[in-house]
Amino acid sequence: MRRGTVVAVCGHESDGGHALRDLVDPRVSCVSGGRELLRRVRASRSRGEDVCVVPMTLGRDPELVADAARTLLGLTRKERAGTVLAEPFGTTGHLVGWLRAAASRAPEDRALLVTAPSGDPFVDADLFRTARLVRQYGRHGIVEVALTGGDPDPAEGVRRCRALGAERVVLLPAAWTVPRVPDPGYCEPGGPLLTAPATAGVLDARVGDAWHRYDRHGDDGLPRGLTAAHDHGHSHSHGPGGHDHDHDHGGHSHSHGHGHSHGHGHSHGHGHGAATPVHAASLVSSVLPSSRSLR
Repeated sequence: MRRGTVVAVCGHESDGGHALRDLVDPRVSCVSGGRELLRRVRASRSRGEDVCVVPMTLGRDPELVADAARTLLGLTRKERAGTVLAEPFGTTGHLVGWLRAAASRAPEDRALLVTAPSGDPFVDADLFRTARLVRQYGRHGIVEVALTGGDPDPAEGVRRCRALGAERVVLLPAAWTVPRVPDPGYCEPGGPLLTAPATAGVLDARVGDAWHRYDRHGDDGLPRGLTAAHDHGHSHSHGPGGHDHDHDHGGHSHSHGHGHSHGHGHSHGHGHGAATPVHAASLVSSVLPSSRSLR
């Protein structure tokens, strides 16, 4: 299997890639999107290197995937011939599994505070759903949410846990960034979410799958990436029954219908890994090669 150059495109979940510096191989280029991504890919292609771009979202930044795909459309035909866009590093389903694994290492008498940098209102709202699933399938009675740079912030989150009767609070990061402990007298860090070996294992799997699809089927991942954010935002909040409608995103239009999301820690939608229901309890093992460990 060819590997070529791996470019990790990063967003708010990793503070633009800064939080990934100790987690990924130094040979992996961590860049922000847009012009920096385009320059990095073009530089590698000019040296004759194949390039795989991996959106480093944990499921809370679908726009990162779509923006990367739109950026790669700016490559020339020759540059695109050796460039692929991988599936995102993780989905919200994966995030539930990773958080459950992290929660299992926290003492049962602690409250859990699931924390992440604030995004848009929809990804922030979905974090409350994620935390609810962590509580539902875990052994901790108190699981709350805090948003760095948002409301409630970590300090308020700790106060809420204390008001619910918790004596100690463990901060579980639902992002690459590890939040500052607001009150060491009552709380302690529970991260990072993934270790460097676990991160390498998932990244290798995403890169391998991307090249497999390209070599076997000629699929460079861009059409799929362009649809990554289509079910995200006000225009996709519908009642029962659903309906078809048109959108215009970044200069391209599409028309599609809507179904439903339901169940225990899984979703149905666009892309590899989203169409098949997966119970949250199986996600930790399913996204890593058998020789890897989350611990």
